[in-house]
Amino acid sequence: MSKLNIDNLKKGIGEILDGAKAKPRKFLETVELQIGLKDYDTTRDKRFAGTIKLQHVPRPRMKICVLGDAVHCEQAQRAGIPFKSVDDLKKLNKNKKLVKKLAQSFDGFLASQVLIPQIPRLLGPGLNKAGKFPTLVQHTDVLENKVTDMKSQVKFQLKKVLCMGVAIGNVNMTPEELRMNSLMAINFLVSLLKKNWNNIKRLHIKSTMGKPFTVYG
Repeated sequence: MSKLNIDNLKKGIGEILDGAKAKPRKFLETVELQIGLKDYDTTRDKRFAGTIKLQHVPRPRMKICVLGDAVHCEQAQRAGIPFKSVDDLKKLNKNKKLVKKLAQSFDGFLASQVLIPQIPRLLGPGLNKAGKFPTLVQHTDVLENKVTDMKSQVKFQLKKVLCMGVAIGNVNMTPEELRMNSLMAINFLVSLLKKNWNNIKRLHIKSTMGKPFTVYG
């Protein structure tokens, strides 16, 4: 059973959106869920990882690049989506600096089915080390939909520390959209935890430049 106070969550979302309107920025502020865990030993307990697709796109300006075969490169070009062909990847010649620059230029990658097994040979381990190994896209998929899916995904991954943050929305969203995304993300996180809500110490939400608001803890 959720221990989240919905009225408090609504209040926090309202304050975040009001703060963003009061001090508008020259970029689209992300709304982030900040998580503090407790009673978790990262050296002994199994670390968790999980990905959920939120109902409303939290990161519309997330930059996605398609590593494509001829079909996907043509589709990406028509849709105005950045892309790299096999020849483009070969030109990088496994140069670590160039591969790192590619990884830093985009938030995520999609790759054609035929390219997925070739990525390590073409680029080395650079994308994998950056945590950006490409997601598979097939010819039966609608490329624009796959890009939207990536922009809607949130990945929770416990590493060595008991704190983490994930994007759950942006300040252009409605309070209801933010509420729905928040609940989906929080409930999914709780389902990943060994002791569910008993592993949650504190939850905050905040916009990029705004003040944090405590929604739990």
